[in-house]
Amino acid sequence: MIRVNGIRVPLEQDFDDLAAICEKKLRIKRSRIRSVKLSKKSIDARKKNDVHFIISLDIEADGEESILKAVKNTVRYEKKPYVIPEAASSKLRPVIVGFGPAGMFASLVLAMAGARPIVLERGDDVDTRCRKVEEFRIKGVLDTECNIQFGEGGAGTFSDGKLNTGISDDRIGWVFERLVEFGAPEEILYLAKPHIGTDKLRGAVKQLRERVISLGGEVMFGAKFCGLSCENSAVTGVDLIKNGKKEHILTDSVILASGHSARDVFELMKSMEISISQKNFSVGVRIEHRRTDIDKAMYGQFAGHKALKAADYKLAVHLPNGRTLYTFCMCPGGYVVAASSEKNRLAVNGMSCFARDADNSNSALLVNVNTDDYGSNDPLAGMYLQRDIEESAYKAGGGNYKAPVATVGEFLSGKITDKFGKVTPSYLPGCKHALPDEYLPDFVCDSLRMGITEMGRRIQGFDSPDAVLTGAETRSSSPVRIDRGADLQSLSLRGLYPCGEGAGYAGGIVSAAVDGMKCAEAVLNKV
Repeated sequence: MIRVNGIRVPLEQDFDDLAAICEKKLRIKRSRIRSVKLSKKSIDARKKNDVHFIISLDIEADGEESILKAVKNTVRYEKKPYVIPEAASSKLRPVIVGFGPAGMFASLVLAMAGARPIVLERGDDVDTRCRKVEEFRIKGVLDTECNIQFGEGGAGTFSDGKLNTGISDDRIGWVFERLVEFGAPEEILYLAKPHIGTDKLRGAVKQLRERVISLGGEVMFGAKFCGLSCENSAVTGVDLIKNGKKEHILTDSVILASGHSARDVFELMKSMEISISQKNFSVGVRIEHRRTDIDKAMYGQFAGHKALKAADYKLAVHLPNGRTLYTFCMCPGGYVVAASSEKNRLAVNGMSCFARDADNSNSALLVNVNTDDYGSNDPLAGMYLQRDIEESAYKAGGGNYKAPVATVGEFLSGKITDKFGKVTPSYLPGCKHALPDEYLPDFVCDSLRMGITEMGRRIQGFDSPDAVLTGAETRSSSPVRIDRGADLQSLSLRGLYPCGEGAGYAGGIVSAAVDGMKCAEAVLNKV
């Protein structure tokens, strides 16, 4: 098989007949082609008067060597299949704490290997979770155990379902294939910036859970991890609370994939003297523009073309003060959502459905926070800083989980007008005008002011006075790392596998899923 990269095609291209593209673009006769598959598709919008697609094709054909010589950007390609390791003999079932991306794919690998994993998820199944998230969004009624952070699918279930990742790993293709198998759109297999959408991701999560159960695994909802038993510096069991009663499960392998918002787990690790360390993270706000304005800024005269979906963007600005302002988790045609998980603390996030057709597009605008900013050597100092910001944001919003909002015009001038322009904030259960200075550290606000103006030079209208800033965005990553060794086990406790984004080893759905697979493999290979 050969892979041909960098094929330029117009927006009007018919992708139902890939062989025709080979004939026209590569000058390969159709009779020579045995199979052809679209392996990558991206949008080139660098020139606004010439927006087009760039694609890669995987081709099986007669005379591949001659094609390799004759066609530019062509390489030999062979897909490496992922092989599930065999389970080491053990009388005890492995336990996974958390059923977000890391926990889901750890449990899937273990179940497929015949290890019959037990999953503890403090939140509810995805259907119950959706109802509770909606109640919080409309009425401001927060369930601290089941919300946008906790429950089946993890925080990623209520996002955009973005599958962009900066890591390179052979397991990634297997993750994507399983997601498609469980109901995700097939296009995620070839889009350069794949996404599932919150609406479709919920169904895929349920299908994955059902597969784990069908293979002998168990998924316990409303089961809150609350402790570990150990002997001779090795795990012997886990404690949990379910229906108000404490239970104990004997096990010698625990994959701790509890997510970046399970702060009680961080506190538990500290109390047990498990090795944990401070980690850099980022904080900021969500910025909202009208979707049509972003489309026009990114696509120019091609905005609205039927072949183009809502436009996304990615920006980073290195500032004179040594900080970096960058966009993160951009949600085209989406909503800013209430992402709190603790009483009287306010956090926000972004979400969009597969269609990405809501009125606004939003993105996190984040400033890096270094461990030097913590002012303490406490390993949980970053977590305490997050909490302080969320408490300030809750007060600035006026309580009842209403969010503090300000237009870019208000923020840059430092004057509240209590008026919106053409952008109406999408956040519910409500908003109150307040400058980010009321809840974010000074260095973050200074960086936002400098950076938004610079970003406006890169994307027309990004610094529009009517754009809306909603805060506080604090949960982009974990401020804590639960230290582990090369064998993926805790440095302090054998049989404990810190895993995923919450433990400080991933930064999104895909990298968390891959880390979950790695930890599952480590459990299966455990001697």
